[in-house]
Amino acid sequence: MAVFKIITFGDPILREKAEPVRKITPHIHKLLDNMAETMYAAPGVGLAAPQIGVSKRVIVVDVGEGLVELINPEIVVAEGQEIGIEGCLSIPGVQGEVLRAARVVVKGLDRHGQMKEYKAQGLFARALQHEIDHLDGILFIDKVIRWVEDTQGRR
Repeated sequence: MAVFKIITFGDPILREKAEPVRKITPHIHKLLDNMAETMYAAPGVGLAAPQIGVSKRVIVVDVGEGLVELINPEIVVAEGQEIGIEGCLSIPGVQGEVLRAARVVVKGLDRHGQMKEYKAQGLFARALQHEIDHLDGILFIDKVIRWVEDTQGRR
């Protein structure tokens, strides 16, 4: 496994729609491993493949309840609304309040090609939505309703 450099704002790959994974191969397994290691080293709670320069529909998320790996994830149910503060490993030092669905159901494949479904709320729901947005070239800054200053007084 390896820790990759996280692509930052301004790189065009962050604005592209990622390609679906057609076949789960050892390369995809290695990608998942490297993404998890990179996310934990950052440290972050989620990472999408485009954030390490790979245009594939792959995400990893861990909000403290264990690692979730999803290939070709999609939101199948979104309910309610909730405003929360978000940041992004690809846009360091910037935070803002973002309106997201309060509860989601997300489905996607695991590393073994098995369909998984997650019913999520709170930080888990927010992280899943944030990372899936990355796969469509959408950044949290596109959805900010109010900027939040960081501990150094920067926006």
